[in-house]
Amino acid sequence: MSSSALPLFRFGIIADPQYAAIPPHAAMDRYYANSLAKLAEAIELFNGEELSFVMTLGDVIDRSFKSFDDILPVYEKLRHEALFLLGNHDFSVSSCHLSEIPARLGMPSPYYSFRRHGWRFVVLDGNEVSTFAPPEGHPHRALATKMLADLQARGERNAHPWNGALSDEQFAWLGDEIASAAAAGEKVIVMNHYPVYPAGEHDMWDCDHIVALLAAHDNVIAYLNGHNHAGNSGKVGACHFVNFKGVVDTESENAFAIVELHPDRIEIRGFGREESRTLVY
Repeated sequence: MSSSALPLFRFGIIADPQYAAIPPHAAMDRYYANSLAKLAEAIELFNGEELSFVMTLGDVIDRSFKSFDDILPVYEKLRHEALFLLGNHDFSVSSCHLSEIPARLGMPSPYYSFRRHGWRFVVLDGNEVSTFAPPEGHPHRALATKMLADLQARGERNAHPWNGALSDEQFAWLGDEIASAAAAGEKVIVMNHYPVYPAGEHDMWDCDHIVALLAAHDNVIAYLNGHNHAGNSGKVGACHFVNFKGVVDTESENAFAIVELHPDRIEIRGFGREESRTLVY
């Protein structure tokens, strides 16, 4: 194999296991309990590959804080670093546990960044301004209620209580991360639970604001997300947007991916229902 055919490095992607020890929702084709076996299957395949890390793009559980006790031990079988970000269903827990979720997932903070081989990964918390993740009485919850009402009044397709937005502080932090990565000669991949493009009902409430920022910087190569279990993809400016399919969907078919970074392209190897893609940059 020629050196150009070898990736610089690769990592694994899992989206929306939404595990819970509950019966399936047949009408939505969601089999919550089956995600333990699907996750174990994905991890077995990942363990046979050289990966820098494996990222789960949110919705590790579907409901109940106790669900973490069943699914997180499955990740312990992974020989690579397991990284997480926050999805809406991860907050479907008793209000007393809302502030404990990032720590339960071993996250350094609700949003963060890290570097690998000259690339910067910027991990967002799309639940920060929402009607479900902030503690009761927090200003972000009141702001979310107003944002949602405004979107609903305008008839926007993403005006749903299961979406959210970034705070002004997090949005500014995202801009700073992209700028400092550019100054360091780093390419950027942004990861979040929620899509922002192409337009759809699962998008962040502030999707247009986010897309404009990402598309304005040519060092931002890709934005990777879950939440819309059907999957999707698009491109604005130099930035590729890839929405990965949900593990929880279907009784037995899996969906996960290995992302390979090359000097001129990103190769996504899809497994099960997940599509394979080549993204040239």
